[in-house]
Amino acid sequence: MRTPVEDALDRVLGRKGEDVVTRVHRMPAREARHAPWPEALPAPLVEAYRARGIDRPYLHQRQAWDRIAEGRNVVTVTPTASGKTLCYNVPVLAACLADPSTRALYLFPTKALAQDQVAELQEVIQALKAPIKTWTYDGDTPDDARRAIRAQGHIVVTNPDMLHQGILPHHTKWAKLFQNLKYVVVDELHTYRGVFGSHLSNVVRRLRRICRFHGSSPRFVCSSATIANPGDLAERLLGEKVALVDESGAPTGEKVFVFLNPPVINRELGIRKSCIGTARQVASEFLRREVPTIVFTTSRLNVEVLTKYLREEFARRPQDEGIVRGYRGGYLPNTRREIEQGLRRGDILGVVSTNALELGIDIGSLGACVLAGYPGTVASTWQQAGRAGRRAGLSAAVFVARSEPIDQFIVQNPDYFFGKDPESGLVNPDNLLILVSHVKCAAFELPFREGESFGGRDLGEILRYLEEEGILHAVNGQWHWNQEVYPADAVSLRSVANENFVIMDMTRDHRVIAEVDYASAPSTVYEDAIYLCETETYNVKRLDYAQRRAYVTRIDADYYTEAITSTAVKVLQVQESAETVAGPSAAPVVAAAVVAEHGDVHVAWRVSGFKKIKFATRENVGFGNVTLPDQEMQTTAAWWTLREPLLAGLPWSRAELLDGVVGLAYALHHLAPLLLMCDVRDLERCVGDRGASWFARADRESRGRYAFAAAPDQPADLTLEGLGRFEPTIFLYDNYPGGIGLSPEVFARRDLLLARTRGVIAACGCKEGCPSCVGPVIEMGLHAKAVALALAERVGI
Repeated sequence: MRTPVEDALDRVLGRKGEDVVTRVHRMPAREARHAPWPEALPAPLVEAYRARGIDRPYLHQRQAWDRIAEGRNVVTVTPTASGKTLCYNVPVLAACLADPSTRALYLFPTKALAQDQVAELQEVIQALKAPIKTWTYDGDTPDDARRAIRAQGHIVVTNPDMLHQGILPHHTKWAKLFQNLKYVVVDELHTYRGVFGSHLSNVVRRLRRICRFHGSSPRFVCSSATIANPGDLAERLLGEKVALVDESGAPTGEKVFVFLNPPVINRELGIRKSCIGTARQVASEFLRREVPTIVFTTSRLNVEVLTKYLREEFARRPQDEGIVRGYRGGYLPNTRREIEQGLRRGDILGVVSTNALELGIDIGSLGACVLAGYPGTVASTWQQAGRAGRRAGLSAAVFVARSEPIDQFIVQNPDYFFGKDPESGLVNPDNLLILVSHVKCAAFELPFREGESFGGRDLGEILRYLEEEGILHAVNGQWHWNQEVYPADAVSLRSVANENFVIMDMTRDHRVIAEVDYASAPSTVYEDAIYLCETETYNVKRLDYAQRRAYVTRIDADYYTEAITSTAVKVLQVQESAETVAGPSAAPVVAAAVVAEHGDVHVAWRVSGFKKIKFATRENVGFGNVTLPDQEMQTTAAWWTLREPLLAGLPWSRAELLDGVVGLAYALHHLAPLLLMCDVRDLERCVGDRGASWFARADRESRGRYAFAAAPDQPADLTLEGLGRFEPTIFLYDNYPGGIGLSPEVFARRDLLLARTRGVIAACGCKEGCPSCVGPVIEMGLHAKAVALALAERVGI
C-alpha cells in the first residue's frame, strides 16, 4: 500500500515543465549494529534502559563508554536520532549510582534543548528510583530553586551563556559542584564555531581554571553532527586531547533526497522562479496529505513570508488556526515553548523555521523536510534533512535552490554534495577582543598569578595593559580585579557586541513582542521598515538606540522591506601578500596582474535606504530613505587588488570594468562558504580603492544599481574617469569585530575559490548576468558578466 509520503513525492517529481529535478538520491534503510552492555555497569541502570526498549546498546554507544572508562575525553559523531544521548547519560548515571557525591555539568547550546533533554533524563532516574537530583539551571530558574540546585544538584543542565554569566563568576557558591565535578557534557559540538565557538573555548579555559582551584579535573564528553574535523574542533574548544567515535551502529529508515531547481522564467536576465514560491508548493503537497512537515528557510524574514503563504492555504477555518506555525529567534520564549509542545503533541502539522530547529530538540515524528535555500554547509544540510524520518519508515527531504551562486553550484553539481565530506568547524579563541573580554571575566573569578597561562597563551602583555587601564591591580605577583562592574554581564557569547533591541507594540500598551540582536537592528528595525512577527506586519515608528528599543504599530501591509547598505573599508595592516603574475594560455601574460593580501581593516557601514517588496509577486514597488549613524568595527579581511596592467588591455570603460569587479565580488562572496563552515552573512564584501578614496555603493536613485562613490575626505566632484589610477580592490571581510578566522582561510584557499568562481560564471546560462552568477543585471549592469569572466580568466588560475 502506498504511503502519503510516496504520493507527495510523485507529485513533486512529476511537475511537468515546472521545476528541474537535478537529483533523486535514495538512501536505503540500514540495520542496527549492536554491542553487549558493559559488565561494569550497575544492573539497575541496565534494567532501566531495557524497560525503555533498549535491549542492547548500539556499537558507537559501547565504543564511547569504553573510551570514557579509560579516562579519556570523547566526542561522538553520528547522524541525527542515533542515540548520542546515551553516550553521556549512561556513564554519568553510573558514576552517580556508584558515588553519590559525583557531580556532572551538561552544556546545551539553547535553553530549549536543555529542557528537552532533562525531561528524558528524569524519566530514567525515576525508573531507577535513585536520589539523583537533576535540574535545569538557566535564566528562567527561580531564585529559591537556584539555592537548592547549588546545594543538592547532581546533574546541572545549563547552557554556555548561563555558565559564563551565572555560574563561573559565583563559583564559591558552587563549591560542591566544582569540588566533585567528574563529567562535563558538551552537546551539539558542531554548533560551536565562529564567534560562538571562540567564546566557548575561552569559557572552557575559565571552567578548567576554576576546577583546578577547587581540586577537580573533569572529563569532557561531547557529541556532534557530522563535520570534517570533529576531533580537531573538540581539541581546540577543550584544550585537551579527545578520542573520536564516529562509526554509527544506529538503524535508519529509507530516505529520498530530492534536489529541485526552480525554472528560469527570463532566460536573458537569468531570472528564476521564486525559491519561496516553489518551496510553498512542495510543502503543500506533503501538508495536503497530512504528512508532518518542516520547512527550513535561510532568514527570519523568509520564515514570516512563507508561514504567511502556508497559513493562507491551510488555516482558513477557525478550527485550523495554529496548524501551521513559524519558528525563529526573536520570538519570545513562551511562544517558542508553545510551538515545540504543539509539534510533539501533533497539534501542529507544519512548521517553518530558521536553523533554530536544526538542533536535536524533540519535535515529534516528521515525514518530510523542505529546505528553501541551501543552509550554507554540507553539515547543516544533512542535519536539517535528518529532522524528517527517524529509525523506520520512508521519509523525504527536498532541497529547493535559490538563485544565489552557492545554491546553483550545489543544485547543478549534486555529485559534489553527495560525494563531499562535510566542512570543517573553525574557531579563533585568541581573537584579541574575545580573549581580553574573557581574561577580564577570569580575573574577576580568581586573580591571575605571575607567569600563569590561559589556554597555553602567555598573558603578560594583556595583564599589564589591563593594569594600565585601571581594570586590574597588581599586588605581590598577582593581578586582582579592580572595578565595581561585573565583567561577564557585558560579554555576549553569541556575538562580539552585546545587548538586544526589544520590539514594543505601541498599539498594545507598549507590550514587548520580540527581540532583535544588536548587529541586526540597523538593517531590520529602521524607521518606516516593515517588521514581521508570527506573520503579522508592523510598521517601525521609532528606533531608540540609547534605550535599545524599537517602537512599532500593527498595520495591514501587502509588502515587506529590505535594507540597502553602503560600506567603506580601509586597510590598517597587511599580514600576508602574494602576487599573481600570469594568466592561462588563452589570455595574455600580465606581470603583477593581481595582488592578493590579508590583514587588518577598518569597516564603516550604514543603512542608506530600503526597498519595498510586494508579498504576492516579490516585485520591487518602491524605495525609502534611512538616516542612521555609521556602524564601525576593526576586523580582518582578504582582498584582491586588480592592477592597471591587467585592466589596460580590456575593451571596456572604467564604469563597465567596475560593474564586472562588483559582479566578481558578488560571486566570490556567495561561493566562499563552500570552502568555509560559515553562513554567507558571516562574511561581507566591499569593492573600492585599497587606499580608501572611493567605493562602489548601491545607489537608491538608480533602483539599487552599484555606482562609483567618492570617500567623504575626497573632493565632492571626484569622478571615476577623473581618477589618476584605477586599481579596484575586492574585499571579503569577517563580519565580526576582531575577525573570527574566516578571512585567513579565504586567503589560503584563494586559488581554489577563484577557480570555482570562474567555473560558476562560465557555466551559467544567462546572457548578461543574473542572481546565479554575478548578480542581477539591474544592479550590476549589462557588461558585468563578460567583464567578470574576463578578469577571472586573467588572474592566473
